[in-house]
Amino acid sequence: MGTYQEALDALGDPTRRALVERLVRGPAPVSRLADGLPVSRPAVSQHLRVLRDAGLVAYETVGTRHVYRLDRAGFDALRAWLDGFWNDVLEAFEDYAGRGPSEGGPS
Repeated sequence: MGTYQEALDALGDPTRRALVERLVRGPAPVSRLADGLPVSRPAVSQHLRVLRDAGLVAYETVGTRHVYRLDRAGFDALRAWLDGFWNDVLEAFEDYAGRGPSEGGPS
């Protein structure tokens, strides 16, 4: 499984975000994921590898096809990081809002 930084980096690409959005609907083979995208099937496979290395997707072999699905563990790790980040922001705001004007808080 990748780190939250790898996940954020992987999701920074619009093609990879499009693939994730397609996989939200359910597992799919590369050929179906590639339909309608402005990149070749080999390029889609490369994007899927980046997502897999980041821990966001997994696949299983069904016959001669790789069927990809979202990897919940990768998204859970990303969510945990975002929740922790957001909690830190809220705590900093609470500290700031709790100060009076003489302490550098809101007036």
